[in-house]
Amino acid sequence: MTGDVVPLSTRRESQIGFERLELTRILDLYGRMVAAGHWRDYAIELGREAAIFAAFRRAAERPEVRIEKRPALRQRQGMWALVNESGAVLKRGHELAGVLAPLERRLMKLVD
Repeated sequence: MTGDVVPLSTRRESQIGFERLELTRILDLYGRMVAAGHWRDYAIELGREAAIFAAFRRAAERPEVRIEKRPALRQRQGMWALVNESGAVLKRGHELAGVLAPLERRLMKLVD
């Protein structure tokens, strides 16, 4: 046997995660949605293909929205996606701010 050769099948693939600024932006939106009474809970899933932030109206149901980061789509449609409860993509893009815009609009209120 020569050297430390590791078969491809036993190598650990890297995990996708959120950078600090991305997570700060998402959690800031989450806090404002909680304060407005829209959301009550959240979950974060870090996997090999995607990092997902899921926001829930109630803890015992499907997430109302998911914010997904998929770096494999960076050169195509954009790595960010906003997905609704039924799994339909509401918005996709290269920048997080643009993908979060529909949720930000829900927080705006008309001022007399």
